[in-house]
Amino acid sequence: MSDVLQQLEQVLEQRKSADPNHSYVAKLYAKGLDAILKKIGEEATETVIAAKNGDTEQIIYEMTDLWFHSLVLLTHCNIKHEAILTELDRRFGLSGLEEKAQRKD
Repeated sequence: MSDVLQQLEQVLEQRKSADPNHSYVAKLYAKGLDAILKKIGEEATETVIAAKNGDTEQIIYEMTDLWFHSLVLLTHCNIKHEAILTELDRRFGLSGLEEKAQRKD
């Protein structure tokens, strides 16, 4: 899976300098952080609705959109996907309560 994420990350990075008239992602980058965040919010809502409806195919479709736009955000913020994988790995085996107790407030 990391291969797909690396390839997508490379494409998203390239889109930072692409023409917004020819690239959806370049258009999001040109509109700025608020547009990216709005899109993530929309995709999160659509994912919730798909889950509430119990439609497996729609959940997969919407979750894919949510992950994609989350990767757009990470790239916009110059954060590599490996940082997220590292944090998931760090949390693996911890109960949610332990992890929450370890957070810095």
